Amino acid sequence: MSKKITKTKYSSLIKNISGLLEESRRKVYYQVNNILVQTYWRIGKYVVEFEQGGKKETEYGDKLIDRISKDLKNKYGKGFSRSNLIYMRLFYKKFQTGQTVSDQLTWSHYIEILMIEEELERGFYVKQCEKENWSVRELKRQINSGLFYRLASSNNKKGILKLAKQGQVIKEAQDIIKDPYILEFLSIPENYKSSEKEIEKKIINNLQLFLLELGKGFAFIGRQFRITLNNKHFYVDLVFYHRILKCFVLIDLKIGKVVHGDVGQMNMYLNYFREEENSIDDNEPIGIVLGTKKDDVTAKYALGGITNKLFISKYKLYLPDKKILEKEIKKLL
Repeated sequence: MSKKITKTKYSSLIKNISGLLEESRRKVYYQVNNILVQTYWRIGKYVVEFEQGGKKETEYGDKLIDRISKDLKNKYGKGFSRSNLIYMRLFYKKFQTGQTVSDQLTWSHYIEILMIEEELERGFYVKQCEKENWSVRELKRQINSGLFYRLASSNNKKGILKLAKQGQVIKEAQDIIKDPYILEFLSIPENYKSSEKEIEKKIINNLQLFLLELGKGFAFIGRQFRITLNNKHFYVDLVFYHRILKCFVLIDLKIGKVVHGDVGQMNMYLNYFREEENSIDDNEPIGIVLGTKKDDVTAKYALGGITNKLFISKYKLYLPDKKILEKEIKKLL
């Protein structure tokens, strides 16, 4: 007599098979992508070495690329367009040591990175893609927002070189702070007078992009987190938890310039969280007051004597001028 197949057992069977298939597909995709990237690097190597084997490096130029493209397309299809071959040649030139080519990035990632002229900036985005597993869309957004230059601006020469070589290493509170934060994804016109609540609502509606801007390790806890002291209610705009630093991160949004009263309020929030919300394994909470303007002199005196991890940063509703940021970093270097 045959046993009756139960719905629960059958669902479990399908779930196990599906998991196995998904894992196999990921492995196949990873292997195929790695082979493709390495193959394109070697094609670029062959082309460059052939060019340099002539009497002059400029002896062949674009005509050689046109000819190779035509012959390979006839034999292997459209994957060998003129532009793609130019990228392959550039790929080898920019990453002449094959060991520097990451097997975690796709060819589409590399095309975006190859458009970056500065070697330090290129190295940073390769490392950061590996660490944070960015999609191509996320990589483009971070490049356009000048992430490397924004992080580099708070470092000295040694720190900038380390950033380019290792990516962003998070060990302490200062490592997660950006100045400015770029919130162009909120699609708020530059001269539009919006309220703090409106900006907060738009951030929640675009939470994935805001988490991308904050960086690796942030987990969303809640908005308008209520604190009650002596029957009076206070509200923290946004509360996150940082899984690497193992601490709460509180963010308050301000329209216009951050004033000393905003700093005092955040300091109170941090004291409350340390006493009332922290678990035994949690580290000191971090507070970030975000405003559209920041007075460095006021910030210096407002933060003076405060032992809590409290930071003041600007936010911008539009993408920065990367040339200005690049110019400032070149001064440091």
